[in-house]
This record gives sequence, structure tokens and C-alpha cells, in this order.
Amino acid sequence: MSLNSKQIGLVSGPLVFILVLTSFHPEDLSPEANAILASTLWVAIWWITEAIPIAVTALLPIILFPLSGGLDLAATTSAFGHRYIFLYMGGFIIAIAIERWNLHKRIALNTINLIGTNVSSMILGFMIATAFLSMWISNTATSVMMLPIGMAIVTQLKDNPATKEDEQSVFGKALMLAIAYSASIGGMATLIGTPPNLVLAGIVQESYNVEITFSRWIMFGLPISILMLFICWQYLVRVAFKIQKQTFPGGKREILDQLVKLGPLSFEEKMVLGVFSLTAVAWISRSFVLKHFIPGIDDTIIAMIGAILLFLLPASKEKGGKLIDWESAVKLPWGIILLFGGGLAIANGFQESGLAVWIGQQMTLLEGAALILILLVLITSVNFLTEITSNLATTAMILPVLTAMAVTINVHPYILMVGATVAASCAFMLPVATPPNAVVFGSGYLTIPDMMRSGIGLNLISILLLTLITYFVLPALWGFVPDVFPEGF
Repeated sequence: MSLNSKQIGLVSGPLVFILVLTSFHPEDLSPEANAILASTLWVAIWWITEAIPIAVTALLPIILFPLSGGLDLAATTSAFGHRYIFLYMGGFIIAIAIERWNLHKRIALNTINLIGTNVSSMILGFMIATAFLSMWISNTATSVMMLPIGMAIVTQLKDNPATKEDEQSVFGKALMLAIAYSASIGGMATLIGTPPNLVLAGIVQESYNVEITFSRWIMFGLPISILMLFICWQYLVRVAFKIQKQTFPGGKREILDQLVKLGPLSFEEKMVLGVFSLTAVAWISRSFVLKHFIPGIDDTIIAMIGAILLFLLPASKEKGGKLIDWESAVKLPWGIILLFGGGLAIANGFQESGLAVWIGQQMTLLEGAALILILLVLITSVNFLTEITSNLATTAMILPVLTAMAVTINVHPYILMVGATVAASCAFMLPVATPPNAVVFGSGYLTIPDMMRSGIGLNLISILLLTLITYFVLPALWGFVPDVFPEGF
């Protein structure tokens, strides 16, 4: 970001805040919601222009929300202790241990050897693996698992003297975004893949006493996920990033030689790999197996168990100490943790102040417009709203509004509610948009302008694709008439 952009952002952020707070007063917008809107615009402008470090900007809600009357201090600061933050911390401690004992290099070399040295195919391989995992476990846990492997592969490319520095940078950006995007896209495929899907199922059950079954959702969600994944892959390797060399310098022989040089697995590598594998299996099996034996188990608890185990388990006698020590663990990317907290605080503000409901209610102004146009506006609004607030908060606030809106404009609620739900998983522009975006942003390979330049195109593609599939395909798959509210529903 240029110096002029930063200076403009530095001034325009507080200026927009003051203007909205003092001059923007719709009758149906509460003072609390107005305060949250003004504060969020200030934060968004500083995030986009990077007027000050983004982690510092993430602390602004702690000042602005209470002083403007949007949200009290206790509710604002509680977001910085959200369970997702501790899930991220636990996962990253495991990643640090993997790197400490050089296991990341071994994983990277074996992954390259397995998938092949074609760069485009390697990115696709990462995307398929990430998306599949994200179908069953949280997209945050998936991206945290895949990040150290991806970073190690990028480092391996950089380590080769035949590689140009700019090629390594371009590949690193493409691979990091591939991990983030595919984690979000994979979650769309199943009912348990991402929280908004479950929110939808819960609200439909509560409002209409109708169950959206796992099989009903997957017949709609899986094809979208597969199609979006393929489009995303092509977009990353052909449009957003154009990698000149399609193979790693040195080819497969170089990879095999380096694997030989690494020698057999060390005791520390085996122990860390064991903890990593058990954590991954627990994440994957939690919804199917663990919850029946340990009802209170959660992804965050699993991450914390894995992290603490590393502090308990000993290294070999030759190395001494434990598998990880505090001096290593303290290298956590604290700035990204603050970024998480700031995003969650904004989400909390949207929910508690009623701002998200107000935004949803403005859509009733579309009454009388063509249904496909209404759907396009809805999906576009949710897509970009989710860039600055969590998809869970967005869907939790907007879906109840859409149940009322469907009656008002006489359309089937599924067409609006499902469209909004899948749109909430397709925010690709900002680090705070989704946990996977924030996770890969912590790798250090990406800047906010990088994410915005790449994400805006994919956002627009997803808006068009989701509008067409929801309007034309969903009614055929689920058997309903889209432009009529069903009697007795």
C-alpha cells in the first residue's frame, strides 16, 4: 500500500466514523447499530489501506464500541477470548513443533514426491485434500493442519538455488490462497462442513418444522463445492497468478536425493508426527465417534490437548527437554490472534446491536422485483458483508429476517435462505472474512492488497455461480416452486 493510500486512510477512517455517527440516522436504525456501523467503517478503511498495522487496527473496537455506545466493554473484549482463537493457538503450536524438528521439510518433500513436480497439479492436490477434510471438520482446523505443509513446500522451492525469488513469492501466494479458499469451499459440501449450514438447518426446523437431512444437503452442496473448487483452481493458476515455470527446478531426482539426505525419521519427528496425526484423526472423527464417548468434546479442546501434550512428552536423551518449550511456542503470530479477536468483536457488535437485522430488513425494498434479481442482490450483499463479519454471525442474523421476507414477497423461503447460506462461505477478499483467510495470512506470504486483488474476482464469480445454481438447480433437486410461498409451510 502506498504512502498516499495510508495517509488518506488514516484521515478518512475517523472522518467517515464521525459523519456516520452524527449524520446517518434512519428511523429504524437504533443508536447502538449506528455506532457499530460507524466504528466498523473506520476499522474497514484502516484495514484496507493499512494506515497502521492491521493487528493494531483490530484493537479499535475495544475503544470505539464502548465510547460510541455500540457495545459495552465486557462484551467487546470477550470476543478476543473466543474459542476459535484458542483453536488457532493450539493448532499453531503443533505447527511450530513440526517446524522445530524439521518434520515440515520431510512432509513437504514426500508431498511433492507423491503429487509430482508440476506446480499446477501440486496446487490442485492441496486444494482437493483441504476441501475433503473441510467437508468433515472445521475449516479453521483444516487450514491450520495444511498451512505448515504448504509453507514447507514453498520454503523448499526457495531453498533451491535454481529458483528465482519472484517465482517463489508468486507460488507461495497462490498456494496459501489455494489452502484458504478450498477450506471454505469444501465446507459448503456437507451439512456439518461449516457452521452456517447447521444454522440454516436449525432455523428451518424451528420455523417450519421441516428437517434438512444430511443427504438432502449434500446433493446440493457437493456439486457446488466440486464446481467451485475446479473454477478456483483454474482462476488461481491461470488468472490471479501466472507461474512461469511449471516444474520445480531439479525435478523429481532432486526431491528423491533430498529425501535420502534427511535419513530415517528421528525420535522427535515420530513423536510430533504421532501427536499431529492423533489430533487430525480426533478432529476428523469428532462428529462421528468422539462425541458419543465425550459429549463435550470440541475442535478447540482437541487442539489444546495436542498442544499441551507437546509440552509433556520428552525428546530423546541426546536432545533433552520436551518436544516443545515456551521459547519456541511464544513465536505464535500474536498479531493474527488480535486480528481474529477484532473480527469476532465486530461480529458480536453486528449481532447485539441489531445492525445485521437492519441490513437484512432493507432487502424487503426489493418487493415486486424479479426473483432472480432479488437473489442476486441478496447473495451479493451477504458475500460482501461476510468480508467484515463472521459468516456464522451473518447467517444467524439474516436467516430469521429472510423467513419473514419470504412471506412478504411471496417466494419459497429455501430460495432466499439457502442462497444466503452458501454465499456466506464465499468471502475471499480479506483476512477477517473467514478463519482460513486469517490463518494463511499469518504465513507472511500475503498482504491485504494481494488478498483483495485475488479475492474480488473469485467473489464475483461465486456470486454469479451461486445465483444461477440456487435459482435454477436447487428447486429441481429439492422439489419446490421457487416463486410461491408454500401453503402450510
